[in-house]
Amino acid sequence: MNFCFRFPLVICLCFVHLWAMHADDPALSSRQPVHTQPGQRLARGVCRYLRTLDVTCLEEMVPTRGLRVDVMGLGPKGEVWVVECKSSRADFTSDSKWQGYLPWCDRYFFAVDQAFPVEILPEETGLIIADGYGAEIIRMPDEVKLPAARRKALHLSFARQAALRLQSYRDPGVAAVFGG
Repeated sequence: MNFCFRFPLVICLCFVHLWAMHADDPALSSRQPVHTQPGQRLARGVCRYLRTLDVTCLEEMVPTRGLRVDVMGLGPKGEVWVVECKSSRADFTSDSKWQGYLPWCDRYFFAVDQAFPVEILPEETGLIIADGYGAEIIRMPDEVKLPAARRKALHLSFARQAALRLQSYRDPGVAAVFGG
């Protein structure tokens, strides 16, 4: 108890939920450090940047069966952005499914690092230059408004997926019981 009185509530909360509650959980103690891939680092930088624009992000969002976007963002007025992170020319040229994401957003972006040959990216898409710590929008795409019913379905799906991830984070054992 003394720990909580000496440190701010946030530190106490982290201590209780991230260490004390799981100190004897074998599933957590055996976890290895996570090594991120280049696309994951780009996604992290994109999410950090979009947060400064008041766009809330969810990585690896599934808007519909068979599609998974790298980053989906919800803006303060309900706008939906999709960002696909490409770590190399080969990554871009081997993946032709990006056009299937267009009906699921108001604005579509590619996020790449500074060394990426941006001239190969379609001009009608947005362009974000990113690294693992931040990003910047270089080219803003035209907005193509989603139909209201699809927007509502995406907002609900976004909220449910985010809540399930939070619950799994707070209680890792819940996935073993209920799946996901």
